[in-house]
Amino acid sequence: MFKRDLDLEKRWSKLLAGLESAVGKKPKDLNGVLFLIGVQELGKGPHSFSKEQKQDLMHIAICKVLSFAGFYELDFVDQEGWPHWKLVKELPHIDLLEQEKLLKLQVLEYFEKEYQIEI
Repeated sequence: MFKRDLDLEKRWSKLLAGLESAVGKKPKDLNGVLFLIGVQELGKGPHSFSKEQKQDLMHIAICKVLSFAGFYELDFVDQEGWPHWKLVKELPHIDLLEQEKLLKLQVLEYFEKEYQIEI
């Protein structure tokens, strides 16, 4: 494993521990963190979501974190308060492991920029 991969995993573990103390429950994985980001970005607070809404929250989170790398930009917010994003730069064609690394790095950047948390 490369040093940068070890650094990423250390930073990721630190983020998960911080989220556990802030939320009261440790997210199991990247999807759990993305769900939390989606709920935060929607701005309606925690409540019950349908399966489709949960998928939409994940999409919101992915677009938001990838916006820091210039892949998406906010297009508009609909009447119900749901943000809609548009792709502005093609995503790289990478395997699943590299996709996960990219998302983790962007999630870390999200928390660093949006919440001024050093990770």
